[in-house]
Amino acid sequence: MNKMDHMDVEVRQLRCLAAVVDEGTFTDAAIALRLSQAAVSRNIAALEQAIGATLLERTTRMVKLTPAGERALAKARRILALLSELEREARGDAGLVRIGYAWSALGEHTTAFQRQWRERFPATELQLVRSNTPSGGLLDGTTDLAILRRLPVATGVEHVRIGEEKRYCALSADDPLASRRSVGLAQIAAGPVAMDMRTGSTTLELWPAEIRPQEVISISDIDDWLTVIGSGSARGVTAESTAHQYRRRGVVYRPVRDAPTLPVYAAWLRKDPPRECPSIVQLLEFVYA
Repeated sequence: MNKMDHMDVEVRQLRCLAAVVDEGTFTDAAIALRLSQAAVSRNIAALEQAIGATLLERTTRMVKLTPAGERALAKARRILALLSELEREARGDAGLVRIGYAWSALGEHTTAFQRQWRERFPATELQLVRSNTPSGGLLDGTTDLAILRRLPVATGVEHVRIGEEKRYCALSADDPLASRRSVGLAQIAAGPVAMDMRTGSTTLELWPAEIRPQEVISISDIDDWLTVIGSGSARGVTAESTAHQYRRRGVVYRPVRDAPTLPVYAAWLRKDPPRECPSIVQLLEFVYA
């Protein structure tokens, strides 16, 4: 008999897995779910037993997904998104569009977009969803449209360029470069550079080969990135929208004067575009114009 024939997985177990990953710790997941930490641990253990694989690696400081956990989380998010959609439709509340983003939404344009949305789509709720995935949540079913600055390597994803943004360097407030009005790529590369190789908008290809950073600190999301930079351990390069959306004490942003602008895309699944897709894209282009 195939193991899948008698797998006993419960929705609450999937919710616990997603919460632990989203919140970063079992304690914070328990708070978000309004459960005890012991209950969250039991649900994760039961899920691992049902699947027959370890999903999370636990240390005293962090929780990290195993390869099996990565696959399980993608499926879990898809299932939870379908259940959420089913609940909305059962209530007659199908008027919702979820717009995802990996790092930052629309930066300084976010408020204007939200206000324009209420005027143009009064019967449709807008939900901005942060999803630290290359597709901004499209491929795991948690979003209907995504704002991307780095296109995913995936078939079936349609996209259109809606605007562009300047690049900024993030650095600690006591960094010698912090006193400058702008910085150059070579100056940034003189020290360690923090990058999210999976979803970030910056890769080594931004620098000419002869001046590329000699040390790269790999991070997993925007919070890790800001923490590393704020400590003075590294610098980072990001989109203008990040500089507007994420202000943190001890971190300053300076324009990168010799870096090309960064394209901003709206993306969606070819087989399942969001309702009013052309009008939404038009609105995004309008706020960036």
